[in-house]
Amino acid sequence: MNAVELHRVSKTYAKGTVTAVTDVSFAVKRGELFGLIGPDGAGKTSIFRVLATLLLADSGTAYIDGFDVVKDYKHIREIIGYMPGRFSLYQDLTVEENLNFFATLFGTSVEENRDLINDIYVQLEPFKDRRAGKLSGGMKQKLALCCALVHRPSVLLLDEPTTGVDPVSRKEFWAMLTRLKEQGISILVSTPYMDEARLCDRIALMQSGRIMSVDTPDGIIAEFNTPLFGARATNMYLLQRSLLADPRVETCYTFGEELHLTFVNGSADAIDGVVASMLDAGHTDVSISSIRPTIEDCFIRLMAQ
Repeated sequence: MNAVELHRVSKTYAKGTVTAVTDVSFAVKRGELFGLIGPDGAGKTSIFRVLATLLLADSGTAYIDGFDVVKDYKHIREIIGYMPGRFSLYQDLTVEENLNFFATLFGTSVEENRDLINDIYVQLEPFKDRRAGKLSGGMKQKLALCCALVHRPSVLLLDEPTTGVDPVSRKEFWAMLTRLKEQGISILVSTPYMDEARLCDRIALMQSGRIMSVDTPDGIIAEFNTPLFGARATNMYLLQRSLLADPRVETCYTFGEELHLTFVNGSADAIDGVVASMLDAGHTDVSISSIRPTIEDCFIRLMAQ
C-alpha cells in the first residue's frame, strides 16, 4: 500500500472558471520523501488541501494510507501531520504553549513523543517562553514542524515549508526531513526551489495544474535527450540576442552567470561555427562548452514541449 495516492484529481475555483489542478495522478511510497516541484500557481497548495481533507476535489480520488480523503476524513486527520505554506500557529501563545495545545488536541503529550521531535525541539527550547509571533522565520518553521509531528503521524504533508527562509535554515530543515524519513514517516513536500528537488527520493514536476514528469531526480535529468551547452561572453545580454537570432540555435536562456543553449541538430559540431559567428558580430571572450543538465533545465524543456 502506498502512503499517498491521487487518481485523476481535478479542482477548479470561481464556479469552474479558474482551473487549479487538472487530472493529476501520482503516488508516494511508504517511507519515501517525495517532492512536488513547481512555481507559484502550479496547483501544489490545492493538492495539499485536498489531501489534508480541507478541500473537496471536483473529480478524482485521493487516499492516505489507503483511507479515502472524503469518506474517511476524520481518521485521516488523526494520522497526518500538515504544515501549510503560511505560518498558522497561535502567534500570541508561547512555543511551549503551542506544542502543548496541539499535543492535547490529539490526546497525547509532548513528552510521549519527545524522541521524534527532540532534534528539532532542542533548537527551540531556549525560546520556549517566547511568543510564536516573535520568532524568526526559521524558528517559526521548526515550531510548525514540531506541532505537525507531536502526535507521531504516519504521513507528513509540508506545503512549501522553506519559502522565505534563509539558506542556512533551509539546509537544516531538509536535514531534519531526512532524519524523519529514517524513522519511517512518509513525507510529501512541495517547493518552488529547484535545487531542493535533488534532496528528494522522487519528484513530480508540476506546471499550470498538470504533472509533467514523475521520477527520481537522476531519472528526470536522464530524460533530457539533447546535448546542453553553456555560453559566456563579455556582454551576456547582447550575446543572448545574437544566439537567439542564429538559426543553428534551438533554445537559449539565462541561467545564473551563463547562458544555457541547445542546437537544432543536437550536435556539438555547431560550436565552432557559432563561436566564429559571435566573434564576427563583435562579441568578445566568447566561449561555449558542454555542460550537464540540472532539474531546472529539465523543467524548462518540459514546459516548452
